[in-house]
Amino acid sequence: MTPLPALPRYTLREEIASSVTHGVGIVLAIAGLAVLVAFAARHGDAWHIVGCSVFGAALILCFTTSTLYHSVQAERARRALRALDHSAIFLLIAGTYTPFLLVNLRGPWGWSLFAVIWGLTFAGIALRLLLKGRLHGLIVSIYVAMGWVVVVAVEPMLKHVGAGGLALLAAGGLAYTSGVAFYKWRRLPYNHAIWHGFVLAGAALHYFAVLFYVIPWPVAAT
Repeated sequence: MTPLPALPRYTLREEIASSVTHGVGIVLAIAGLAVLVAFAARHGDAWHIVGCSVFGAALILCFTTSTLYHSVQAERARRALRALDHSAIFLLIAGTYTPFLLVNLRGPWGWSLFAVIWGLTFAGIALRLLLKGRLHGLIVSIYVAMGWVVVVAVEPMLKHVGAGGLALLAAGGLAYTSGVAFYKWRRLPYNHAIWHGFVLAGAALHYFAVLFYVIPWPVAAT
């Protein structure tokens, strides 16, 4: 049986930086979720509330698992938390799509993409747990591919989300994708904390896309 790959090792200061960056993300995500749900309840309907809740919960879960992973040293706990961390990234990608698919698109495009994205999410999580950390480059490639699946629906997205919303989504996607270069640059000091900074930037851009281009948007006809 192929041995499990060694866990990446960082200095104590690097681990603290990684923990703090996403610890801040937890606080911001909790506050952001409260704002989204409050505005969705005031200006939208049940679809807005569900979509925003899924997005906000995915943000909180992703930042929490990441913070916990970088806060422990015991190898068994680190392996378990790393698996949860990587699984939460799949959920964050799907969670980010969800409000746009449930509110702005709906209909054939919305429900088709919803099924594809969430199907890939559960398949990706199962694959990550099965591989137990092996072939991590493949998992990262799946993250990136899932994040850009939306390009197949640029025309309906432009119609139902608007140019401003699409620009925020693209900018957020570019932030996440650009950050992968630092994630892979293992010899760079604090590379992982820098990657976390790109994640925070991408999440913030997508948050404002939801706030300004999902909540005020009427639910698309099915």
